[in-house]
Amino acid sequence: MTFCLAMKMKDGLVGLADTRITSGTEVFSTKKVTAYQHQGHPLFLMTSGLRSVRDKVFTYFEEELEKGVEFGKLYEAANCFGAQVRRVSEEDRRSLVESRLDFNIHALIGGKFAGDKEHRLFLVYPQGNWVEVTESRPYSIIGETGYGRPVLDRSLKQSDSIGWAFKVGCLAFDSTRISAADVDFPLDVVICRDGESKVHEGRLVREDLADLSRWWSERLRQAVSEIPQDWVDNLVAKVVEDHAPMGRR
Repeated sequence: MTFCLAMKMKDGLVGLADTRITSGTEVFSTKKVTAYQHQGHPLFLMTSGLRSVRDKVFTYFEEELEKGVEFGKLYEAANCFGAQVRRVSEEDRRSLVESRLDFNIHALIGGKFAGDKEHRLFLVYPQGNWVEVTESRPYSIIGETGYGRPVLDRSLKQSDSIGWAFKVGCLAFDSTRISAADVDFPLDVVICRDGESKVHEGRLVREDLADLSRWWSERLRQAVSEIPQDWVDNLVAKVVEDHAPMGRR
């Protein structure tokens, strides 16, 4: 499985991607995010799904970049990537289905081109179509989506800063890593900031987030311990009474 998270904030984009790959009994690490500076503008892609599909789609997409294809706005890059997804689908979907494998690739595409007023973020589906990530929910996760959503839905707003988004994103990754055995370090990070033409990249290892993970676990337990016990006891008593056998009422 995969954990790739991208967030669209007031002052740019933040992306986090785990690197664990599980293939049969083998476990290894590889990058799931790729950054470009195309036409002097920032662009990054994250993917989840079948590695063979991902690699072929990227080969075709990068060939288009090498040919000098020009994008005025980011959605045009999303269209180009989606076209390569459909191309690979036409070539490989039938053989994959016959081998009982799903044609499975999802992608997050972020960046900003000359015609864009601000950084934009798109989620691309296996059919090659896309939706834009907007202020109403300023993030998208692909891969293992369930464990990280609660902290994001409760804590993240589009008006937050890049630093805040990075902090919340690390907590979402930590929650996923603890509960999903196939998501783990190293963690790749990309940041696009307003007024800059590049994608900043970095890699974090377990020790980098150890203090944050420990602090978060301790605070969660502390928060639970601070819930008034009288309130809990009253609810437990109500449940026990409501479900008592008829002879005990």
